[in-house]
Amino acid sequence: MTNSAVHTVHLVWFRDDLRVADNPALFAALEHNDAGTLTIAVYVHDEVSRNIRPLGSAARWWLHHGLQELRAQLSTLGVPLLLHQGTALEKLPQAAGGILEQFSLSPENLSVYWNRRYGGGERAVDASLMAHLRERGAAVTSFSGTLLHEPWTVQTQEQRPYKVFTPFHNASQRLPLRPALPAPATPQSARAPQMHLGEELDGWGLLPRNPDWSAGLAAAWTPGESAAHERLAVVLQDVAADYQLGRDRPGTDGTSRLSPALRWGHVSPVQVWEALGTLAAGNQGAADGARAIMRQLAWRDFCWNQLYHCPDMGTMNLRPEFNNFDWAWPTELLPSPNSSPGAAKPQPGSDPPGQARVDALYEAWCRGETGFSLVDAGMRELWETGWMHNRVRMVTASLLVKNLGIHWQAGEAWFWDTLVDADAASNPANWQWVAGCGADAAPYFRVFNPVLQAKKFDALGSYHARFGPTLSQQPVVDLKQSRTAALAAYEHMRAMARTGDAQH
Repeated sequence: MTNSAVHTVHLVWFRDDLRVADNPALFAALEHNDAGTLTIAVYVHDEVSRNIRPLGSAARWWLHHGLQELRAQLSTLGVPLLLHQGTALEKLPQAAGGILEQFSLSPENLSVYWNRRYGGGERAVDASLMAHLRERGAAVTSFSGTLLHEPWTVQTQEQRPYKVFTPFHNASQRLPLRPALPAPATPQSARAPQMHLGEELDGWGLLPRNPDWSAGLAAAWTPGESAAHERLAVVLQDVAADYQLGRDRPGTDGTSRLSPALRWGHVSPVQVWEALGTLAAGNQGAADGARAIMRQLAWRDFCWNQLYHCPDMGTMNLRPEFNNFDWAWPTELLPSPNSSPGAAKPQPGSDPPGQARVDALYEAWCRGETGFSLVDAGMRELWETGWMHNRVRMVTASLLVKNLGIHWQAGEAWFWDTLVDADAASNPANWQWVAGCGADAAPYFRVFNPVLQAKKFDALGSYHARFGPTLSQQPVVDLKQSRTAALAAYEHMRAMARTGDAQH
């Protein structure tokens, strides 16, 4: 096809939506599939724009393979995928300009499509790009493709965001859900010429080298849309019926394990919701489990609503009184003195031996050497597979922030680097939930006892046998004494808060 035969270019900007089915932006771009319209996809690996958090190591591994699979999926539709690395504010207009130049077209012949993002830094980038491209004559359209409902649509009667999950969930269920869109049925009519406007994926350095520690991730996961739907089929056929009990037993395949696919958009929450709703309506034995998984999808939306309304959620306690809580920080993660106002205040050990103790406890927690079987198995599962069972995530987080007295941000940072499903909303929201400083948080005085949790949920020791250390270790902390100290610190914080209220 000659360049002169192309009169319109549709540019689809992929982000956390690496799929072709139920992708509103891609669907809209290919909807008018005439011979003179060419659809091109682009992905910008942006870790330098302000307030956009760089990916963790496990997430970088997943992104590499996810983009490979997306490129293969798009190729069946005749849609090339161009890759760029750098700030999106520069790279997306550059990509668009290069495409227009190749086809001798003006910006009025360009339409750009993307599915919306909800982090503060991402929203700022998207708003600037939309204004920039429109000023130059291009058409820009954004879509809802990442959540069940847009954050600004689920609000109280006073038009405020919900701070408690149950009323949020009830309100969201009263809203209409957009229908899932099918994958484009046929390749686009226009044949894309050979394009050399992008970069090579291997040049991004997303995969670990020297050493390559990703063998466990590769054994546990296959990133991409095809694998996501294969797993969804397993959930519908096998997992949902036993989910109510199986979800709490880490030694069995009892959870959906769809969190990485949802994080990267290989499957949409609408697709999963529709499939589970159909199962619940037609299979009484699986109905309760299906609805329970649907509730987890709503919790995911709740986390993103929190981030939308509080963009600093990853670095600030949602409950300000916890800014005065006496958590300790590992040396390597001590915040700078210039941290943003209202951010949690660092509380390092008061003397070198005290700080050395904090650092040793944090290292033992990260390495799975705490002496508590369920925690150590969980931390080693995380390192080996890039994932951890949800019940175990709560127990490991509770041990760190309450028994070891270390700030939740230190744990959140480790999870961010090692989880394949870590996203900017669920990761900090769930850590704040466990720490007691978040929205609809678990009470601070709810301290998970890792010994009792292991007896209850890994009674036969199958989980520990698979991931736990072979040699038993002495516990790094006394559970009873550390719980007492944690509750005393909590009461001290509350007293300080009452004193502050009285002074004002």
